[in-house]
Amino acid sequence: MALKMPTLWGFFSGDSTDRRAAYAQIEALDHYHGQPTGLYSADEHFAGRDPSQGVELCTVVEAQFSYEQLLALLGDAALGDRLETITFNALPATLTTDMWAHQYDQQPNQVLVSDVKRNWSSNGDQSDLFGLEPHFGCCTANLHQGWPKFAAHLWMASPATVDEPVGVVAAAYGPSTMRTSIGKGVPLIIRQETEYPFREIVRLVVEPGRAVSFPLRVRIPAWATAADVRVNDVVQSGVQAGQFYRITRRWEPGDVVTLRFPMAVRAEPDYQRSTVLARGPLLFSLPVEADWRTLVDRPGPADDYGLYPKSPWNYALLIDTSRVEQFVSVVEQPLGPAVFDSQSPPVTLQVDGVLVPTWTLVDHSAGPLPISPVVISSDTESTALRLVPYGSAKLRVTVFPVAWPEN
Repeated sequence: MALKMPTLWGFFSGDSTDRRAAYAQIEALDHYHGQPTGLYSADEHFAGRDPSQGVELCTVVEAQFSYEQLLALLGDAALGDRLETITFNALPATLTTDMWAHQYDQQPNQVLVSDVKRNWSSNGDQSDLFGLEPHFGCCTANLHQGWPKFAAHLWMASPATVDEPVGVVAAAYGPSTMRTSIGKGVPLIIRQETEYPFREIVRLVVEPGRAVSFPLRVRIPAWATAADVRVNDVVQSGVQAGQFYRITRRWEPGDVVTLRFPMAVRAEPDYQRSTVLARGPLLFSLPVEADWRTLVDRPGPADDYGLYPKSPWNYALLIDTSRVEQFVSVVEQPLGPAVFDSQSPPVTLQVDGVLVPTWTLVDHSAGPLPISPVVISSDTESTALRLVPYGSAKLRVTVFPVAWPEN
């Protein structure tokens, strides 16, 4: 919650240093405690960058709201990128598909969920269980904020200036319908038709009550380095990744803005020279087959569960991170009714890996990451791995060591 405080205060103090203080906070958090989900270790206190440390669900939804407010106040596209990373990864990962169970703490490398003592900075033994009210009831009371507040901040307004009237801003992406008025009370509907974050096309169908002029700004994610913007199939010039792109025109009913955000697979460096694979705003994890065991049996569907691994998890990736596209393939499937369902994810990555026998459990969590590159013999047998979106995998490895054959 404190992330947004200095910036909010800056609007009262009039001091631009206050307004931009959030950037110093974010930089420090990323440097000392950053996790690939756009958050930071918080189990219950800051705990470093090891991906076996936990992040509380309250932290997830409160950070979402802070980034939504910071994005509105500062107008920085990078804050929208961070918001989507948290929303499309950390939020669904800590909830079951039916939302009857959640975790207090989630781990990016989460290979065992059980009622045992872990290396939390202060949280209790039940903090990572999936259940109605594991460890403490605050997350049960707060988890409902995540999706509705994100939906409420997909669209924003840009203020009037001496050069232009009030405008509309596509701040984040997801299927939605926005209704407002523009100009001198002209009714305006914009439909966002998309399967983002799993697909790269976003269509904005503009339906004013009558023709009206106003600026429309669309956020171009920093990872979309070859983004394409078209208005009624006419290519627009000057599009830059990591910026808001402004389209000022007289909008007619039925105008269509088509955004294409090419989603190349990225290998993002992480803790101990490890790697996280990402595509668009999604992180990808190795799903570990889980044995769901009821630990507390309650009436109805509100049981508490432990998850015990039934498949190996301690893999290193066989990739060259400087040309990752040559080592990873993308497979798309139709979207189902539950897009973060673990059984039928809309997109998966295929990549080879090798087992690292020395990487084992320590204090009931994945032990310290082997420092990359892990040198293996040239005749080591590899395994084809299927990675799914982070939010789909309840037992998972997300931060991988990288292996390479010895010369």
